[in-house]
Amino acid sequence: MSEHEHGNEVRIHIDQRKHESPSPTTGTALYVLGNIPANLELFREVNGDREDQPIENGPEIVHLQEDEHFHSGLPKTYTIYVNGEQKEVMTKTVSFAEIVALAYPNPPQGDNILYTVSYEDGPHDNPQGSMTEGETLKIKKGMIFNVTATDKS
Repeated sequence: MSEHEHGNEVRIHIDQRKHESPSPTTGTALYVLGNIPANLELFREVNGDREDQPIENGPEIVHLQEDEHFHSGLPKTYTIYVNGEQKEVMTKTVSFAEIVALAYPNPPQGDNILYTVSYEDGPHDNPQGSMTEGETLKIKKGMIFNVTATDKS
C-alpha cells in the first residue's frame, strides 16, 4: 500500500499503548507499529461474549476505527478431532495434506494409496462435507474429521 493510498490517521491502542495509524492499513504494518514479537499474534478486541479477532501478519487490508484496541498474545490453538483422536492446530485453516498427516503420522506405504477426508461440526461457512487434495478449509473448535486410506489396486 503506497503512502498516497492511506486514508485518515486514527488513534489506536496496541497493548495499552497509544499509536497513530493510517486507516486502512495492513496486518504487517500493525505488527511493526506495535513491535509485536515473532512468537506472538495480534488480536483485535471485540465487545460482548465473542472471541477477539486475530489479525494476520501479512498484506491483508485492515480497516481501523478511532480508539480501537488491540493486544498481543500467544497464538490461539484449536482443538479438533481426527479419526477420534484429539489434535491441537495453531491455524484457523487446515489443508487436506495437514489433516491426512494428523490422521496418519506413519502413512500406509504404496503408490496406490488414496485418502478420503470428511468433516462435520464445522463453522457456519462449511458445517460438513468432504475435502479434496489441495483444498484448504476454515475450522472451529471441536470440529470432527474422518480420514480413510484405501489402496486403489
